[in-house]
Amino acid sequence: MKYYLIAGERSGDLHGGNLLKALKPLDNSAHFRGFGGDYMQAEGLDLVVHYNQMAFMGLAALVTNAKTIYDRIKFCKADILMYRPDVVVLIDYGGFNRRIAKFCKVNGILVFYYISPKVWAWYTSRAWELKRNVDRMFVILPFEKQFFKQFDFEVDYVGNPVLDSVKAFVPDRDFRKKNDFAESKKIVALLPGSRKMELKRMIPVMAEVVRMNPQFQFVVAAIDTLPQELYGPLRTISFVKFVYNSTYDLLKIADAAIVTSGTATLETGLFNVPQVVIYKGGKLEIAIIRTLVKVPFISLINLIANKPVIKELIQHDAHFDAIDAELKKLLSDGQYRTSMIQQYECIYQTLDIGSASENAASLMVKYLSKQTGV
Repeated sequence: MKYYLIAGERSGDLHGGNLLKALKPLDNSAHFRGFGGDYMQAEGLDLVVHYNQMAFMGLAALVTNAKTIYDRIKFCKADILMYRPDVVVLIDYGGFNRRIAKFCKVNGILVFYYISPKVWAWYTSRAWELKRNVDRMFVILPFEKQFFKQFDFEVDYVGNPVLDSVKAFVPDRDFRKKNDFAESKKIVALLPGSRKMELKRMIPVMAEVVRMNPQFQFVVAAIDTLPQELYGPLRTISFVKFVYNSTYDLLKIADAAIVTSGTATLETGLFNVPQVVIYKGGKLEIAIIRTLVKVPFISLINLIANKPVIKELIQHDAHFDAIDAELKKLLSDGQYRTSMIQQYECIYQTLDIGSASENAASLMVKYLSKQTGV
């Protein structure tokens, strides 16, 4: 079978790579082409566009790069027609991939969607659009299956790839020693995000909290592909340490964490690290979000649990005094910590239905076989 895959961000590339790894033993004739990154390319993807040419975040970035995005969509459509795949597999990246799904539908090309757009959070009417244009949807959050039932759209819940990654992780036993962490200090992980705009907004706030607490060992889960000057406010503080490509090693030993909203909130929870979630956006962005968002929480932990397991400090609430107070509660209130960790464990059990990539791959091959009669 010929698969055309599209992932437009780092996380999509990681999950896409795992999906390819799971597909290969199930389909010996598989050939892969499309948009992605290093992980997918390492698993055999004929990479035509790298996601680093497409990962734009925020309204301003989308407007500024509108022509680039348009050109990428136009090229993608032409490349799909040239390649003539048996199926197009879309991975997250909703704004771009919804347009490709519509194009494929018009051209009679089978469409699978792995990790659906978050239409349950806002623009819920787009669920109707997905139903029209997507042949099979593979979702990774348990509540999504019930959500799409409202639109008479039967989707497959395959488990969560973040849990797969956590399960597969092998910790570095010498991590603490290599980084010279003080045994006498509690370790606080700082996860400021993976996008430039996130770091610009969240790093200065984190730095204020850090300066107030020299009694703790603060460690930044940094990304080496981002401009390092973005970490500037934290680099000026002598007792802050930085680790690269070692987020899971850091979470394995952390006593608490300050996390920018995103997938990292779920990763932190699956490592049983008490956390506070923070987020700041542009004024226009936040105004639009507050008008359109249909869910009561921003963190995946709270969304999956459907209750406030962890504290969310958003926009004006994400000031250093509030973050500092919550951090100290996470580190000193034993009952608070225990309750949070117990609820993390319930979330773990909810998500634990086997490997998401293997489940998705198995279903994809099954549906393809039915469709093609092979």
